[in-house]
Parts: sequence; structure tokens; C-alpha cells
Amino acid sequence: MDKPYGEEKAQSSAPDFEELSRNMARFFEGATKATAAYLKPLEERGAPPEVANDASDAIKTLGRVAESWMSDPQRSLEAQSRLGSQFLDLWASTLRKAQGQPADPVAEPEPKDSRFKDPEWSENPVFDFLKQAYLISSRWAEDMVEEAEGLDERTRHKAQFYLKQISSALSPSNFLLTNPELIRETIKENGANLARGMAMLAEDLQSGRGELKIRQTDPSNFKIGVNIATTPGKVIFRNDLIELIQYAPTTEQVLKRPLLIVPPWINKYYILDLNPEKSFIRWAVDQGLTVFCISWVNPEAQHAEKGFEHYMQEGIFAALEAIKQATGEKKVTAIGYCVGGTLLAVTMAYMAARRDKRIDSATFFTAQVDFTHAGDLKVFADEEQIRTIETQMKKRGYLDGSHMANAFNMLRPTDLIWSNVVNVYMKGRAPTAFDLLYWNSDSTRMPAANHAFYLRNCYLENKLAKGEMEIAGVKLDLKKIKAPIFNLATKEDHIAPARSVFLGSQAFGGPVDFVLAGSGHIAGVVNAPAKQKYQFWTGGPAEGDLDDWVANAKETTGSWWPYWFSWIEKQAPKKVPAREPGGGKLEPLCDAPGTYVLAKA
Repeated sequence: MDKPYGEEKAQSSAPDFEELSRNMARFFEGATKATAAYLKPLEERGAPPEVANDASDAIKTLGRVAESWMSDPQRSLEAQSRLGSQFLDLWASTLRKAQGQPADPVAEPEPKDSRFKDPEWSENPVFDFLKQAYLISSRWAEDMVEEAEGLDERTRHKAQFYLKQISSALSPSNFLLTNPELIRETIKENGANLARGMAMLAEDLQSGRGELKIRQTDPSNFKIGVNIATTPGKVIFRNDLIELIQYAPTTEQVLKRPLLIVPPWINKYYILDLNPEKSFIRWAVDQGLTVFCISWVNPEAQHAEKGFEHYMQEGIFAALEAIKQATGEKKVTAIGYCVGGTLLAVTMAYMAARRDKRIDSATFFTAQVDFTHAGDLKVFADEEQIRTIETQMKKRGYLDGSHMANAFNMLRPTDLIWSNVVNVYMKGRAPTAFDLLYWNSDSTRMPAANHAFYLRNCYLENKLAKGEMEIAGVKLDLKKIKAPIFNLATKEDHIAPARSVFLGSQAFGGPVDFVLAGSGHIAGVVNAPAKQKYQFWTGGPAEGDLDDWVANAKETTGSWWPYWFSWIEKQAPKKVPAREPGGGKLEPLCDAPGTYVLAKA
């Protein structure tokens, strides 16, 4: 009887060839299943058009870079000579090292680059050569894109993005025979790691129906409402687009003004209610806030025509009316996270035009209103690609959740794609149970009308910042928003870059408290005070250049959450007895986290 994977006897330095042959049989069995899983949908529907379109755009963009260099033979020769000179230096250094002589490296990885942490990458001359050759080549290619003449900035940006994908994929750390750690592990386990990895690859291709959805965490360890999204509360309102959750109080008194959270619909709301130790919602309730949170529907084909106007009317406005019935309060303070923040800004501009003051103040978590510096996601938002996405969405009525999940992973391919490929499919290690990555993999669909409006009006044409966007026949002007704004950016954000949020702060017409937090789009926001992680910067109005602002700002260690709550409390300090869900005119429909959050994409 075969031994279970990973339970083999302790290994000697020589491989156990009998065991190796068994594991290779398992490996090829898994490879057969993986191939069948990949080919089956292709036989049924042909090659996915989006794959061909993405490859075509990458080839065309990088071709423009090549044309730029070929048009000037002298510069091209100089660039090739520069590369050749570095390789000659590397060869000489490698020979000295092989002879036991000291030799300084020609190229070294960045300090944060974890791909080459294994000592053998530096101690073994062969692997040291492979590492340095890769670094020299990839950095030379980056310089070629940066120094190419005659490119418009959009084409250069796209070329840099595509080159990052290619160079990340070609790293020697990604391949068995060029990664010393993988070779060592394979010998130690007699190939059991490869057998386990191939089995998981086949499973992931089958679950993705031919599309590889790289597992980033073990989903069997999480259940929504049981050990994730567990803050007690009730769904008090439901329509075609939202469930509105009111959370149960934990204090005898609460601030009179309620809090409405407008999360993104690109992922689910419980990013702000993960485990109790890092739940922003639970923490806000514990500070004495009456917290309401929108849980967006996971759209189906019948939601195809739901656009930004519907998300405003049936989302935020419906929630404001429900809060009034539940608490008797006409005014709220609101939070908008990511695209939820963009929608909140759109809604407030519409309300300002109508002299509607129900949102008395607003907080934006890593949300953009000016998309001038929107980062690498702009690569996916030119006219040609948007038309392609619109064509795809017309077939179903929505954009599949995997499309945006893949786009977000491509923003950090080394960390979010290839490290998982190596760890899961080559080392054969099942990923750990990590709530943040579970949420990340729990993607949602997006209605065709909503997503097309967002891409065109924000990423492509930047109409909101220009004062040209129209909603329900009203032209929007952010300068008419006079309510106080708390605008949070995060320093390492790849989705809503800090520079973009900083510029957007200047678009509002009222007082703006700009705050910069350490870390990125998620970790910088979901940073509970008890963890004592990261830091944040405060320092006056968002004027001039971000780097200058940071240089003069005050740095505070730890979470920005208490600073934010003091901002909230100062605006409306009056308190009232705590409100239980269902205490007003609305009867609870079900327990939190509700039903919409359970629907899978």
C-alpha cells in the first residue's frame, strides 16, 4: 500500500529510488488530470478570448519599445554593449569565485526580495551566476523601457507593467532545476513534494473549470458567520442590491450620529469584519458608535443594467432612509472604502447639487476621486481594452469575479502569483489558513453597466475630477461638497496609490484631514490598535507634493483608528442610550452577516 504524501521515512543523502518512482507515478497521474482539466473547457468553447487579447496587447506594446530602439542603431548598439559588458564582469566574477578567490557581486537583489534568501543562491557559483544573470537582464530590460524615446507615457507605463509580468515569470526561482531550494527539497522528499503539488494543481484547474485559480489559503478553515464576519447584528433592510446590517451595541451609550459604511463591491464587506482581533466594525461598535454596513449583492445576469446611479439610489440612499427609520436620525457620518469611497464621493456631489445634507461628514479609506495617478490598474483601462471587457460582459451581464482577482494579483506578481506557484505546486505545501487571503479569494461579480461606467468615467476619462461626470441628469462638482472629510491613504498602496489619494484630497470644497498610513491597501486599513503595527502621518492640508507633505508631517507609531475616532467624536459628541437592531420601525430580517455575503462568484 502506498504511503500518504509527506509521511515518508526519514531520508538519507541518497534518494530512495523505489519511493521516487512511486512519487513520479503520482506526479504523472496528477499531470494527466491537470491537462484534462485544462483542455476540457477549451474543447467545449475554444481559447478564452481575453487571454489572446491580453497577449496581443502585450506584444504590441513591447513591440513599440523595440521599434524605438531599432530606429536608432547607434543607441541600440550602445545598449547591447552595456549588457554585454555586465555579463563579462559577471563571468569574470564567477571564475574568481569558483577558484576560491573573493569576488564582489555584479548585481544584488533588493533587500525585500525574498526569492533569493536561500544561502545557496550566493554560496554556490552556479546558482549565484543564474541569480545575477537574471537580475542583470531584467534590470537592463527595465532600463530599455525607461530610456526608449518617442513613447507616450501611457505606452511606457503599459510596457513597464507587461515587462514586470514577464520578468517575474522568468525568475530562476520559479523553476525546479534552477532553484537550489526546490532541488534540495525534491531530493529530500524523493519527489513527494512534486506529486502533492501536481495533485493540487489538478484540483485548482478543475475548480476553476480550466482556468487556474491559484490557492492562496485553505478555505476549509473558514466559515462566514462562524469564525469570520462574526460581529453580532441584524439585517434590517434588503432590496435588489443591498442588505443593510445594523450591529448590536456593546456600550450603554452611543454617539447620537450613526455611522454608515459603504464597502467596495469588488470584494465583500467583511474585509472590515475579519476575526474579532482585527475587525474594524467590532472595534467601532466598542467605541460607542451605532454602526450600519451595506452588504452588496453578488450580481447575476438580471443585474446587468444596474449602474452607478442604481448603486447610489438603491444603495446609499436606500440605506440612509433605512437608518432614519431604525434610529430616527436624519444625518449620518459615512465611510467609503476603495470603489465604495468613489461611489460615496459621487453621491455626496449629487447631494450637494440637490442641497441634501444627510451625510454630515465622510471618511474615505484608500479611495480615489481623481484618477490622474491611478497606478498600474490604468493599464487595463484604454479604449480598446474597455471595449473588449464590455463585449465580454454583454454575454453574461456581469464581469466574472476572477477577472478582477487576476488583475489585482498582477499588481504584485512576485508576491501574489509566483511565490504561491512555487510554494504550492512545487514544494507541495498546502497554504496556511489566513483570513485576509480567504477574503481575497472570495471575489464577486460586477454588473455590466456599473463596471463599464466606472472604467470609462473614472479610469479612462477622469470625469469626476474634471467636473464632467453626470448622474441622474446632474453634473457633479466635488467642490460643492462642504462636509468635513477624513481622507486615508496608505503608503504602499498598489490599487489606490497614495499620490492619487493625496491629489484627490484637493478636489473637495470643505475641510479635509489627510492621513497617510503605513503598509498597503488592506493591511494599512485593517490595522487594529492592539497589534501595535505600522505607523501613520498627520500634518495639515494636502497641498503641494506628497513627499514634501510627508517630510513635514508628524509620524505616530501604531494604528490610526483612535485618531480617526477622536475626529468623529469631536464633530458630534452628543450621546444617547444604545440602540438595539430592530428597536425602531424596521423589524430584523435575519442575523448578521446576512445572505448576500454567502453567494459565491
